[in-house]
Amino acid sequence: MKITEVSVVQTAPINGNEAWKPIFVLIRTDGGITGHGEIGLAYGKSHDAGFGQGVDYARQIIGMDPLDCEAIWQKLQRKTFWGMSGGAVPFAAISGIDIALWDIRGKYYNAPVYRLLGGKMRSRIRCYASQIQLGWGKKSRRHVRAEEYAQATKDAVAAGFDAVKVDPAGIDEDGGWNTWNLTGLLRNSQLGLIEDRVAAIREAGGEDLDIIVELHANTGADAALQIARALEPYGIFYMEEPTQSLSPELFSYISARTPIPLAAGERIHGRWGFRPFFEQRSLSVIQPDVCNVGGITEAKKVCDMADTYDISVQAHVCGSPLSNAAALQLEAAIPNFVIHETHEYSIVPENIALCRYDYQPVGGYLEVPELPGIGQEINEDILSASRVVTVR
Repeated sequence: MKITEVSVVQTAPINGNEAWKPIFVLIRTDGGITGHGEIGLAYGKSHDAGFGQGVDYARQIIGMDPLDCEAIWQKLQRKTFWGMSGGAVPFAAISGIDIALWDIRGKYYNAPVYRLLGGKMRSRIRCYASQIQLGWGKKSRRHVRAEEYAQATKDAVAAGFDAVKVDPAGIDEDGGWNTWNLTGLLRNSQLGLIEDRVAAIREAGGEDLDIIVELHANTGADAALQIARALEPYGIFYMEEPTQSLSPELFSYISARTPIPLAAGERIHGRWGFRPFFEQRSLSVIQPDVCNVGGITEAKKVCDMADTYDISVQAHVCGSPLSNAAALQLEAAIPNFVIHETHEYSIVPENIALCRYDYQPVGGYLEVPELPGIGQEINEDILSASRVVTVR
């Protein structure tokens, strides 16, 4: 079997939101099997770069056997010059191709990907409601007042979740996003608003609710410590991205000064990127995104490395329903899984419509897809409204 054609698809903005444009990879073969993957740059400011990198890498794999996932991965990482520098764009492009190859592999062997990764460790995947500072529902909006955070928590609990994630520092007192300077020391008024929001979440959700605090790496180490110390009484499950992951030693600095476990991974690429965090044991939870860590091939290696350090895994999921399905295949197969991210955007109808299947939690749990491959495909009706480049 040979790869005959690769299409890279940049979708139109969802609901006119230029910041949300998932990028897909379709790999077609002379065996009649098509694989579906996703380049994990749906958000942020690298859509065009991810799309272009996907096209560049697509040219490198025409004529190769799609079942040779490892050989293709090595070629894209080691034989393209910039692949060896790491970074979001090359690794996201590798990821989109690699996921599509695993989708082909699963379809070829008529098995879900988790079976090819070693089999199922669990059938039901515990989930949390992610980004409740935007509420929890089909229409998101920025929340300012503590009462709004309480109501979003109640909405998530009513939907069956017993865990939520919130960025309590991302929205200022006027509803602006990321306007505060969080790299220095925070004012008491800022800390007070952050604490009030989390206190409201705890009161609304009760003592059994697990609360994950997300800082989006916008905080410096000292501000992150200020927040951690203010929130320690509220029993935080873990704190995500307390500072940027380009400085691994700062995670050691923070983790040594707070009992709150730390997490990161969405902007850490490949096993080389995770290595210093493992060696310093500064993270308790890693969050590799299958769509930008290097695909399923690399994600499994990173998770196995983490297991040798007793570090848990929560795959980062922020993209189309295809990214969700790929994460579920990985999380079903690894021993050190802790919880799955159900992003606020995953319940937006227009985002759901990008793909064929809609996997949503029931009672706070997801079932692992049992279809061959990753268990998800893009809805090809979207192609007419998308930017598409096909390499043959």
